[in-house]
Amino acid sequence: MVESFLLLLQPCALVPPPAAPFDPRQLQQKQRGAVLVLQRRAPGPAGQGLRRRGLVACCKMKRLFFLLGVLQLLAAATAVYKQWIPNTNFETASNWEKGRVPCASDVVHFEKNKVISVFVRSPHALTDMYLPLNGEFVLASGAGFAAFDGSWDPGCDSGATVRFADAEHHAWFDPTLWQDVSPGRELQPSGRIFSVDEERVPCRYDDVIFQPETSFRVNVDSSRRVIHLRSISLMGQELSSPEAWAGYLRGPSAPLQFHGNGTLQVTGTGCPDKSGCACGNAPDSHRICAALLRASGRQCPVPACQSPLQPLGHCCGVCGATINLDFTPDFDLQKYRDRLVQALLSQPKYASMRMAISKVHKAQTFLGVIPRSSTPVIQIVLIDDGAGAQTGTTAGQLAADIMEDIAQHGEALGISSGKMEVATGSTFSGQVGSHVLSRITARTILGLLFGLLLLGGILFLYRKGKLRLPTLRLPWPWDRAEEPVSPEAASDKGFDNPMFDVEPPIADPGEETPQEMAPKDHQVFYLNPLYDASETEI
Repeated sequence: MVESFLLLLQPCALVPPPAAPFDPRQLQQKQRGAVLVLQRRAPGPAGQGLRRRGLVACCKMKRLFFLLGVLQLLAAATAVYKQWIPNTNFETASNWEKGRVPCASDVVHFEKNKVISVFVRSPHALTDMYLPLNGEFVLASGAGFAAFDGSWDPGCDSGATVRFADAEHHAWFDPTLWQDVSPGRELQPSGRIFSVDEERVPCRYDDVIFQPETSFRVNVDSSRRVIHLRSISLMGQELSSPEAWAGYLRGPSAPLQFHGNGTLQVTGTGCPDKSGCACGNAPDSHRICAALLRASGRQCPVPACQSPLQPLGHCCGVCGATINLDFTPDFDLQKYRDRLVQALLSQPKYASMRMAISKVHKAQTFLGVIPRSSTPVIQIVLIDDGAGAQTGTTAGQLAADIMEDIAQHGEALGISSGKMEVATGSTFSGQVGSHVLSRITARTILGLLFGLLLLGGILFLYRKGKLRLPTLRLPWPWDRAEEPVSPEAASDKGFDNPMFDVEPPIADPGEETPQEMAPKDHQVFYLNPLYDASETEI
């Protein structure tokens, strides 16, 4: 009996050859996918030579990466490395809908219309396999697929259809999918220093790492056309120049790994300003916060303080303290961060403290409401692990110590001024009350200013004749004092009219009276007793 296998070898797992993507046209079509069937080949001298060449290449690559690691430690001590967490590896159990890796009696199913890149680390025997129309399998040395011969496998008796999970929802701007690593690519433990939410995603001058021997697929939808980065490392290669990255984008794997309307761009340059550089993720802050809220139940956790602070670049309010520093050209962010860690955070009384410090752009407003412009400031966020009324108390003490240190040494450190805000669980937090009072005062002043502008506009239109105002007669108290007193009947200085109340002459029935000659609708008339109509006749 001839056993059928798919046996594809790769000289070195660090750098896959250009022919690594699997060509579905070489497969026998079956329904919506394809079945992998190839003859197994016996090992021979050619295979041994291939393994020897692969081993030599791997050793050379390891030496090269060791030297590069030493150089990175010496020359890029201030660089920030962020590593992508998810992968689309075949051996990762979470990548399958059933939560387990397929076994020999299972039928593997990849969705036909899904684009995917899958890294395979070891050989697998399968009963059947349906492939996507557009995708690739990156095979490590010795990895491949074999047709199941029907023999009994004690760990696999299900014979079910196992589907590969959808990886389209993995978004670049999801902070939960990134982790900080050291220059040696070791995971950094969560210590005293943390980052606000916008800075948990790779910033403009950060180094991005995709773990070696892993495949991935990332949605890079963005509000920006180009997402700038210092470097990108993937499949063991570090691409730190625009030319190297452009060459990778022209290859077959890049469209399978990155999709969306955004474009990643490698610059190869770090932050040129010793006072620090802003992260640059503010245009996509809504994507970052939406991803965080989706992971936490679509709402921010309820803080223990009554008036939580809202640090710039952070999605939810926090209890603790914030300090905004105005700085001069002599300010050095890295040196000042080290000073705070060594002189203050290392004290036993601040063992529960966590601090975030970075340069941000703070919006300038008119009267605290109308946006005007933005200016760079150094933002310090302090959070403790206090509970109840003690929440934020230790952070407030540390903020006060930092402000005292600035008052004594601020000029030498390149700090011109600082502003502190504190939010604690106590109801008698004076800093929070003054902060709320300042906002109320600003709104009151703004309302008065708006009212004056409205009255001024009405007066201007009235003076120009564009607006007519009704004349109002208001009864003033002094007008009543000047009103004349009604005269009494006895003081009437009039005279009697001798012609008033005289009976009119009786007219003949046939004679036409002046009343009859008057118009019908004329209701007001009188008789002149001195008029004689016969005198007018000739």
